Amino acid sequence: MTVSRASGASRASRVSGAWWARIPEPVIDAVVVVVTLADILISLEDAGAVEQSMAALACAALAVRRRFPLPVFLLTLPASLMLDIVFASFAALFTLAERSRNRRLLALCAVLFALASAAPWPLSDLASHDRTWTVVYFFYTLATAAAPVLLGQLVQARRDLARRLVEIEEAREHERLLHSQAVLARERAQLAREMHDVVSHQVSLIAVQAGALQVAAADPSFKEGARTIRSLSVDTLDELRHMVTLLRASGGRTTELTPQPTLADLHTLVTTSGIDTDLTGELPPDISTPAQRAIYRTVQEALTNVRKHAPGATAKVHLWQAPDTFGVTVTNTPPTRPSLPLPGSHQGIIGLRERAELLGGTFESGPAPGGGYAVTLRIPVHGEA
Repeated sequence: MTVSRASGASRASRVSGAWWARIPEPVIDAVVVVVTLADILISLEDAGAVEQSMAALACAALAVRRRFPLPVFLLTLPASLMLDIVFASFAALFTLAERSRNRRLLALCAVLFALASAAPWPLSDLASHDRTWTVVYFFYTLATAAAPVLLGQLVQARRDLARRLVEIEEAREHERLLHSQAVLARERAQLAREMHDVVSHQVSLIAVQAGALQVAAADPSFKEGARTIRSLSVDTLDELRHMVTLLRASGGRTTELTPQPTLADLHTLVTTSGIDTDLTGELPPDISTPAQRAIYRTVQEALTNVRKHAPGATAKVHLWQAPDTFGVTVTNTPPTRPSLPLPGSHQGIIGLRERAELLGGTFESGPAPGGGYAVTLRIPVHGEA
């Protein structure tokens, strides 16, 4: 926290661009003390020991005016009362105004300085002194004391403004960083979805076809080649599963960032799935592109799972529409032979639920009444627009 504040202060100094901000503080303090000393030496003629002591105290106190602005100002008042000097109190009053936000205190200090400068010394001469001239000199000195007060407040406001500009810039940098991280997360989530929906789909189809070829082939060399293809496909699927999991962990819910298949590609998906599948029903012609993508990915994931977990089963893809909703239901019959041990991560089901939620719909999956399995995607008509 200390390092951060120091960095912010230095950055504020650079933003302000004031020439005095680049002068070292010890140099400024030394100049103030020298000028005060010169002002005091001019007024020390016929001064007694008390006046000289108060003048020396005021001059020495200015060296620490940055740390103790109010006590230092009060220590300069006796010298202003006893001698005809103004610079010491002006310097202390400027420092106090630069650091204090108490306007009442600053006004009181200005009045005290005016009183100390206008009052005659020794105070016993007050009765014989021209009171009218004393009052006039008091108001004249009070108006003069407004200069260091206003200048100190101006420097304080300038410093606050520079600090505020630095904070705004830091907030903008933080916002840009968050935006870039959000874009990166969306891209990773999209990449994970593409890897699962497209690459895993194709690799699993290769593994299933290679497994079937391994079983059906009579030539030993063909069997060995099919076994190698299936083994490599299974290993690739396992690696893809880990990669998709890692990408999803750093991604999030998002909309599509790249072009996706639509309902126009659904017939090709069904015919090339390697499964005996019936495509029935129809959907409204004006549904949105995101809804078409969700339906396509649902069918794709369902058929992929049928190939993995229900070898020899048949499937039915039914597109349907109701007054308030539309969607797709994919069902399959029980498997006719043991399934191959292909890796799975359930990321596809997670992705389908995310797609449904983004459209305001629902996704359901579970055993079918006839012993197979069924998945259903429902999208409200008002939510897909």
